[in-house]
Amino acid sequence: MTNDLAILITATLTFLLVFWLSRKPQLRPSGKQNILEWVIDFTNGIVKQQMPGPEGNRFGLLAFVLFLFIFINNQVGLFLQVDVGGKTWFRSPTADPVITMTLAMLVLVLSHYFGVVFKGFKGYLNGFISPVPFLLPINIIEEFTNFVTLSMRLYGNIFAGEVLVLLIRQFAFSGLGGPTSFIAGFVLEMVWQGFSVFIGSIQAYIFVTLAMVYTSHKVVSE
Repeated sequence: MTNDLAILITATLTFLLVFWLSRKPQLRPSGKQNILEWVIDFTNGIVKQQMPGPEGNRFGLLAFVLFLFIFINNQVGLFLQVDVGGKTWFRSPTADPVITMTLAMLVLVLSHYFGVVFKGFKGYLNGFISPVPFLLPINIIEEFTNFVTLSMRLYGNIFAGEVLVLLIRQFAFSGLGGPTSFIAGFVLEMVWQGFSVFIGSIQAYIFVTLAMVYTSHKVVSE
């Protein structure tokens, strides 16, 4: 239930943000349109770094949606966590391994699908025995390790950040040092939240970059 509610809210926030930024576009962009175009150019740049050829033209939208969706998912739990009766009802969805593994699986399934689309089924299978056939077991294991590292890196960073925020809040309201503990906890939380926003942004960038790297391995001919 926690994941369902959090994903629904963050998906709605992502849609509303893009909807608001894309209203009344102009030939000479300004204000909020500049923000949207900067994000699009940024994610297109990630794609072009890995797929500079015509193959990359099909993945700009995927990179844009992934980056924005994961960025928002990484941030929401820093500012809002809802715990009722000892049960967490809302937090960052990416602080749950089920969500990050689902995102990683989505990326890898799409990469294999487009590998077949671009190279054909025979060319796709040949990729597992390239450059020499005895590398087949290693290439198969690599697919699994790609899935694990892509999902667990994102989960570990976001989960650790939210745990530390919770510990700082508990220290601030513990009353152990009187007003001093509250002030120190407040300052520490502001500093850590600022740092966590940076970490959440970096993790969204890393996830999208690795997603495009894995996809390029499947669709770009050597």
